[in-house]
Amino acid sequence: MAQLAKKLKLKGVLLPEATAEEANLIEGIAVHPIQTLSQAVEFLQNPECLQPLPKYSIRTQPNHPPNHHDLDFSDVKGQHSVRRAVEIAVSGNHNLLIIGSPGSGKSMIAKRIPTIMPQPTLDEYLEILSIHSASGYSQEFDPKYPRRPFRAPHHTTSDVALLGGGSFPKPGEISLAHNGVLFLDELPEFKRSTLEVMRQPLEEGTVSISRSQAKITLPASFMLIAAMNPCPCGYHGDPKRPCRCSLQQIARYRSRISGPLLDRIDLHVEAPSLTIKEIQSTQGSEDSKSIRIRCQKARAQQTQRFAHKPLAYQQCNAHMTSQELKTHCSLDDAQLQLLHDAMHQLKLSVRAYDRILKVARTIADLDDSEPILEKHLLEAIQYRNLDRALF
Repeated sequence: MAQLAKKLKLKGVLLPEATAEEANLIEGIAVHPIQTLSQAVEFLQNPECLQPLPKYSIRTQPNHPPNHHDLDFSDVKGQHSVRRAVEIAVSGNHNLLIIGSPGSGKSMIAKRIPTIMPQPTLDEYLEILSIHSASGYSQEFDPKYPRRPFRAPHHTTSDVALLGGGSFPKPGEISLAHNGVLFLDELPEFKRSTLEVMRQPLEEGTVSISRSQAKITLPASFMLIAAMNPCPCGYHGDPKRPCRCSLQQIARYRSRISGPLLDRIDLHVEAPSLTIKEIQSTQGSEDSKSIRIRCQKARAQQTQRFAHKPLAYQQCNAHMTSQELKTHCSLDDAQLQLLHDAMHQLKLSVRAYDRILKVARTIADLDDSEPILEKHLLEAIQYRNLDRALF
């Protein structure tokens, strides 16, 4: 409402106290908080009786952690390969699939991903608040301290709840995760039709909802984090517990995720079961702040590289176009041959080829390297090894 008032060049808005601070982020519009309709009438008769809220800017706030809660990566024991994959995913805004046995820490790690994401810009934060405000969830956010959303719908969620819609169309979970994280735990347990509706948003960053009277387009640029067990019982390949599933059961379980959807997930990483030594270790792991600093540095390089793009979510390696891939991900002859051999042996798709290049570019950015080196390419390829193992 405040954004519309500014667009219409009105002077200000009257809003309930509970939502006034949120609207006060909009520059150039006066926001008057009111408690009762009588107070609103009094203001209309005498505008001097109620002063607008003083303006503040989230840009001038102290360097407050974007995720001011108790979760931190220092709580995670072991899982160094998963932590590395998460850092790469956040640095380039890549989608990530974590595969591991129950109790390996998949959900624990996923819930801490927002703690290492860069703080949203004012424009990004206004988009987040607008979507949540339209859905009635705006009170989840403190307007003065911007943070990114983290949505984790249950696997029983419906297509409409995930995509959005209804008789009076409302944003779904993928729009509520805009500029943040959508976490899908137990990925194969979701209905296949529900998962397939995400293919367009993952590519375009928007979702279109068609109704008989109108068609609306909602923003849906999110980072997908998915987790799954390796088989129905969860212990396929576990060195400690035997797997009770037949080959047919495992194949049926894994086939619930389509190849086209898997192609759109940039990194696949295994989360092995923790050893007793790792569980009992008192040695602290790296905290979220240290990881976030590296992610912010890599994101800053991408923001500079893609400064010509108008939208913030497009200024990440994950959203490079084909032309930008040629410009920023050039490989020498030896690297091209290496990638050719990997594509042939793993039987990867053309889309997976592009994903490897984008991930390699992000790894190079984390390494503060302008060219993509062979070690960056090899690391990016290893995150597609699960294509062959799973399908």
